[in-house]
Amino acid sequence: MRIAIIGSGNIGSTLGVKWAAAGHEIVFGVRDPASDKARKAAASVAAGATLTTPMHALASGEVVLLAIPGDAVAATLADAGAALDGKIVIDATNRFGSPVVNNLAVIAAAAPGAILYRAFNSLGWESFAEPVIDGVQVDLLYCGPDGPTRSVVEQLIAAVGLRPVWIGDQQYVTAVDAVGQIWIALAFGQGMGRRLAFKVLT
Repeated sequence: MRIAIIGSGNIGSTLGVKWAAAGHEIVFGVRDPASDKARKAAASVAAGATLTTPMHALASGEVVLLAIPGDAVAATLADAGAALDGKIVIDATNRFGSPVVNNLAVIAAAAPGAILYRAFNSLGWESFAEPVIDGVQVDLLYCGPDGPTRSVVEQLIAAVGLRPVWIGDQQYVTAVDAVGQIWIALAFGQGMGRRLAFKVLT
């Protein structure tokens, strides 16, 4: 599967490495494909990754991960509506300090035909790089539509080494956002550090 990762920071590059190792083709969409940061992200993918502009990446990816600053989403997707029709788009962005932390409404406005999921927003990238802590697999809580596309998202989460925990459809996005806010409060407010994660026990 060809995955377009918009952004080449810690989250995007770490997930790119994991997904490439699972056999997926990775294309990074970045503002400046010639930048050192972007080249480093592409070089970190063992199988190699394509570097291009966000628009070209959005058009070519079968699945799209948004891993850019939350306030950059609207401008990035301004002309991307048709390119995202019928595609899975995963919102990993955060707008901390805003009344709404996620960008699902922004994405839906720009690309009403996209299939939206909220995932990879509630943990530090370190848990994506090393998804086991003291022998316990880290859980990733996410939300989005049920059905065949959900299976694709779960496969991508599992390919990172995380255990996917589906909260429900998009009406539960605030619950997923709250997990991220709890992570921030504990990791920084309580000084527990970035190697903090969650486990759902039943």
